[in-house]
Amino acid sequence: MAASIPEKFTDLFKKKAFAHLGTIMPDGSPQVTPVWCDFDGTHIRINTAKGRVKDKNMRRNTKVALAIMDPDNPYRYLGVRGVVDEITEQGADAHIDSLAKKYLGQDKYPFRRPGEVRVMYKIRPDRIVTMG
Repeated sequence: MAASIPEKFTDLFKKKAFAHLGTIMPDGSPQVTPVWCDFDGTHIRINTAKGRVKDKNMRRNTKVALAIMDPDNPYRYLGVRGVVDEITEQGADAHIDSLAKKYLGQDKYPFRRPGEVRVMYKIRPDRIVTMG
């Protein structure tokens, strides 16, 4: 069941706030990675290269968790448990470029590797915890 991000916490998606994304490894153990993110009004969107650990984990098990701490106040944060509703390569290159603009101030993502395939994940929040 989808949950709504409280309006007073949507500003976190406009700041250079990293999300710490938790996924589940094949053996059931947790794996956490800091990631860039944004919010399209319904889904939290993240982006990575095809074949990375978080990519494999989210394809195998769509349950994820995220924590986003306010870079201006570390006692204010948004915690989300949710499900990856969509995994797509369509629009993923433009998405990583928009995240590079937000986080680095650069028009193009500068860390692309030859042959890299970018993937965008749309996460539906199901449970939300806030502080601050």
